[in-house]
Amino acid sequence: MRTLLITGPGGSGRTTVAAATACAAAREGTRTLLLGTDRTDTLGAVLGVPVGSEPVEAAPGLTARRLDADAGFRADLVALQDRASSLLDLLGASRFDPEELTPLPGAEELALLRALRDAALPGAYDLLVVDLPPAPRALALLALPEELRRHLRRLLPPERQAARALRPVLGRLAGVPLPAEWLYETAARLDLQLAAVEAVLADRDTAVRLVAEPGPAGADAVRTTALGLALRGLRTDALVATRVLPEGVEDSWLAGPVAQQRKTLEEWRETYAVHPVAHLGRDPRGADDLAALAVPGASGVNAGPSTVEWPVTDSLADDGVLVWHIPLPGARRGELDLIRRGDELVVTAGPFHRIVPLPSALRRCTVDGAALREGELRIRFRPDPRLWPRTR
Repeated sequence: MRTLLITGPGGSGRTTVAAATACAAAREGTRTLLLGTDRTDTLGAVLGVPVGSEPVEAAPGLTARRLDADAGFRADLVALQDRASSLLDLLGASRFDPEELTPLPGAEELALLRALRDAALPGAYDLLVVDLPPAPRALALLALPEELRRHLRRLLPPERQAARALRPVLGRLAGVPLPAEWLYETAARLDLQLAAVEAVLADRDTAVRLVAEPGPAGADAVRTTALGLALRGLRTDALVATRVLPEGVEDSWLAGPVAQQRKTLEEWRETYAVHPVAHLGRDPRGADDLAALAVPGASGVNAGPSTVEWPVTDSLADDGVLVWHIPLPGARRGELDLIRRGDELVVTAGPFHRIVPLPSALRRCTVDGAALREGELRIRFRPDPRLWPRTR
């Protein structure tokens, strides 16, 4: 099953593009599921049919539904209360009724991750099209599985579960209660769920598609979004340029905007597979307008791996160093920062931040310098004589 994650700056028309992409794929004969993430039914307004939390057939071969974060949050919290009932009774805590529960900040993101995991499972569909939130929120969402798993491992290391049989004895010796069994079981279950989402994002049949309106603001947004995706090891498969004005209006007041759009499109074509979408002169509504946009469907873009390789090149014979190549298109030297912390590297690129484990070979090295060249961060590592195997 192929998954298309569609995002872009707010107001760029990403929901329209997501709907048009799904409709085009369905017309090609691809069984398609379109997942909307907005609380309001913006997806239904574009498709011309109401879209709710239950799947609805929006067109032949196209099923659409909208995320219901409220129901998922209530179900999760009620289940957590049931598992922790003995602890709540011991503390004298009163339980929530499902009707009085309202989602906390972050509940929508977790619900979307679960929906992404479940919808991407093999089944009745060939293609999943996800209308992600605007780019800043989408980037935070795509970073969430890895960050949550890292925090879980720090707070509840899996290796500690090996001492489950000794937990009562250790608790008496230490004089404090140790984490209950249900807590480790919950952490292990959550870790598996997050790992499944990471697998979906890393799958070679998953692609991120950017949507932006050509112009200075759109160019800045695309550069920033592409940088955030690259830092997460994700690659965009295409850039859909929306609301493109017609050429040949040199004597009109549109001459300036047209020239501006033309310049931005030329710059984008140097890096991306660009698909211009003409301005219809109105907000697209319904199947006919979506078809008129001529947005490519599932087969409109060449498929390829979604993850970006970060190779390590061996030049020990030349200058005695190993080089780690990290593609960061659009990065600027003044926005980069690196910190080595044990076996991890803290990378900051613009507004984005990621902690990545070092490849095994580089853990026995010291950082010897870094440089940004042609959109690629190259970090030099020199073998530590105290840790590197000796050769005769």
